[in-house]
Amino acid sequence: MKLSQFKFKLPEEKIALYPAPHRDEARMMVVHKKTGEIEHRIFKDILDYFDDKDAFIFNDTKVFPARLYGNKEKTGARIEVFLLRELNEELRLWDVLVDPARKIRIGNKLYFGEDDSMVAEVIDNTTSRGRTLRFLYDGPHDEFKRALYALGEPPVPTFVRRPVEPEDAENFQTIFARHEGAVTAPTAGLHFSRELMKRMEIKGINFAYVTLHAGLGNFRDIDVEDLTKHKMDSEQMFVEAEATRVVNEAIDGGHNVCAVGTTVMRAIETAVGADGHLKEYEGWTNKFIFPPYDFTVANSMVSNFHLPYSTLLMLVCAYGGYDLIMHAYDVALKEDYRFGTYGDAMLIID
Repeated sequence: MKLSQFKFKLPEEKIALYPAPHRDEARMMVVHKKTGEIEHRIFKDILDYFDDKDAFIFNDTKVFPARLYGNKEKTGARIEVFLLRELNEELRLWDVLVDPARKIRIGNKLYFGEDDSMVAEVIDNTTSRGRTLRFLYDGPHDEFKRALYALGEPPVPTFVRRPVEPEDAENFQTIFARHEGAVTAPTAGLHFSRELMKRMEIKGINFAYVTLHAGLGNFRDIDVEDLTKHKMDSEQMFVEAEATRVVNEAIDGGHNVCAVGTTVMRAIETAVGADGHLKEYEGWTNKFIFPPYDFTVANSMVSNFHLPYSTLLMLVCAYGGYDLIMHAYDVALKEDYRFGTYGDAMLIID
């Protein structure tokens, strides 16, 4: 497959600026892989497609407020700092992106907060945009993290073209977020409300949780036409024994297994064994899934409507079939579905 095959015209007004007023009341397109049938439903109708002993797999990563704004010493230039991950807890070292990168050199100090209460020093250049910052803070680590995060804002993707608002702190987080480490939300999971999950439990549906700390690589532009030459960023992931038990019991019982989102699909395809069962896993994955690809664990998936040329769209096309999914996207555009992080949902079933 070539990059150019994932091009489609997406008018800016089709990108959702806000989520649906209620998480489970976004629109949902249901795509039937075997027949090609397309239905138009509301997300909470997902209950109609699953039964007792089916399993849903969720990503329980938790997004932290990764986007900060600081000022450069002497010049006072405004610098955006995007926290990627903590490299060393004791030394307060963080891997970050800075913008504009050309203004930042090793040895520069950056000041954060209205009273410049947080100071960081640039100690390394890792990429053209990336830097290593050492935060100069003397208190305990948990106190430092609280102070740092108080300065940050939810890292809503830049294609959501509006200022970040206080409500984004809740809206850009799944209700089951538990393990901190993501710089973007696993968006398919945003559609699940507490009420819907309670109704799923009552119906006998089982839940499995894996953790994949979604990174900015999900939004990085692909700069090669030949997709086999694209390298995904590595993301940390964990699959524990309880998740494998829930999923493998569903597989062995002939029940449905639904992967909620592209991050879940990449995690379970990384952690699948030769026997087709999910295995415990702790480590990193840079798995890049694009058509054609044979999936092993899940026989259904939930996804949002993704942007052109994105690795997320490529994975969904690999799962649903390139022609069918690109046709479904044409239908979505005609039917005014909302695209992106805060947009509507797609359920792909056999």
